[in-house]
Amino acid sequence: MTKKVAIITGGGQGIGEGIALRLAKDGYSVIINGRTQSKLDKVADKIKTAGGTAATFAGDVSDRSVNEKLIEKADSEFGRLDVFVANAGIDWVDTVEGTPQEAVDNVLNINLKSQIWALQTAPKLMRKTNDGGSIILASSIAGMEGFEMLGIYSATKFATRGLVQASAKELAVDKIRVNAYNPGIVLTPMWDEIDARFSERKNVPLGSTRQAFIDGILLGRGEEPEDVAKLVSFWAGFKLYYITAHSIAVDGGIKF
Repeated sequence: MTKKVAIITGGGQGIGEGIALRLAKDGYSVIINGRTQSKLDKVADKIKTAGGTAATFAGDVSDRSVNEKLIEKADSEFGRLDVFVANAGIDWVDTVEGTPQEAVDNVLNINLKSQIWALQTAPKLMRKTNDGGSIILASSIAGMEGFEMLGIYSATKFATRGLVQASAKELAVDKIRVNAYNPGIVLTPMWDEIDARFSERKNVPLGSTRQAFIDGILLGRGEEPEDVAKLVSFWAGFKLYYITAHSIAVDGGIKF
């Protein structure tokens, strides 16, 4: 049986790394994308050491041409694409009023436009084998409720859910499913940055913002990348042809 192929953007650390490791464990050949080659190499080495197959592609997926080249790499190296996880994203902590234009553009480009480019470029290669496919976008609990000081970030994550619904309707004819995962308080470098910026802007002790969020989680702990990766593994599974157009919170019980 031909080995299935998955692309993971933002795969050099955090949630993306967790997803790459999990899908490789599931038996996929994975292509890991990110902006820092050294980080990608470390993740790829972990996968290869465990007996998996991994390739890397460094580049900023907010640029449509990078997405095109990423798809070309999947085609040239593996001849197919089954799963595309558009995980790349950044945060920005400030009021909507106080967020500078450059930051607005950067968050929109990386969080939202990169997902649009994925939806524009991945289907063509997925159609090549006539096996369908699974496109999985990163939303957030901040895409279910607008969070103070995360307004621009929240706007992009709300938009992701709209993309999921519209593109799922458009791509269903090709058996390509589109879904999204909505993480909560994941213990990654991104949340270190969010906590530090809240501390600076709200004049509260370092760590207090993250802990306040964690205190509100029903399951009583912060989230690990593997928690998100398990849901992505579920979305990617090709026994699940009958689930599309959904965004699911994987947050331990914050938004429901």
